[in-house]
Amino acid sequence: MPQMKDPEMSATGSNDNVQYPRTIFIRRHSVVTRLTHWLNVLCLSFLLLSGLQIFNAHPELYWGHYGANGDPAVLAIGSDDDVGTPSGFLRVAGLQIPTTGVLGVSNVDGEPTARAFPSWATIPSFQDLAAGRRWHFFFAWLFVINGILYLGFSLLSGHFRRDLAPKVHELSPRHLGREVLDHARLRFPEGEEARHYNALQKLTYLAVIVILLPLMVLTGLTMSPGVDAALPALADVFGGRQSARTIHFITATALVVFVIVHVAMVVLSGTWNNIRSMITGRYAIQEKGPQS
Repeated sequence: MPQMKDPEMSATGSNDNVQYPRTIFIRRHSVVTRLTHWLNVLCLSFLLLSGLQIFNAHPELYWGHYGANGDPAVLAIGSDDDVGTPSGFLRVAGLQIPTTGVLGVSNVDGEPTARAFPSWATIPSFQDLAAGRRWHFFFAWLFVINGILYLGFSLLSGHFRRDLAPKVHELSPRHLGREVLDHARLRFPEGEEARHYNALQKLTYLAVIVILLPLMVLTGLTMSPGVDAALPALADVFGGRQSARTIHFITATALVVFVIVHVAMVVLSGTWNNIRSMITGRYAIQEKGPQS
């Protein structure tokens, strides 16, 4: 990545009078990367909240071509009122976990109400499947368009090859093992190493861009009756529309986990420095000076 000009260096290029260590700024993110990143934040936020609204209409997941009330579900969020008071539960592969107050049952106007996800986690906050779908479809198409723009720019500008494609030596077990240990010990790259993404970042970003996001888009299209009628083979690729719905939910959950870890790393490695680099493009690093 190009480094911003150092004002302390003379016209001859000498930096004998420079005091080390010192803070310099590099240009880390392009304008297109920054704009598409923040638009992704907006889109994914509304997609998640509206998606939970849609899920609330039938909070069960199945595998195969069919799924309805009474069919065995691989995951279900619901409520029981056998003792007079509704109690929420999460059931996964036959294992039932009580979740009252979080999932299955939440307070609405002071009354315990059966609802998979609470009102604060959905758009709109009240139960409205049609409105949830409108929000979801609008931001889904905006997200797809934004993703196409980012991919086109990344390929044409060399961003993919230069910044995201891991080098051969970075994929060695020894190198990856060291990076895993460094992250576990909260030891983040400094100096020259901080100029570029490390191997774990590259592999994670590529997994999200190449695997998770395409899966989320394709399974979302598979659930569309219009797309299903035009391309019936797409449902067969995922083992049926109900399987596609389950995979869609899994990929969305994986993206939420990625975002949580991503935000945690941003905070732990320098909140303001990371946010500034994604707003202005300027990223500060500590330069230790030439090796003696």
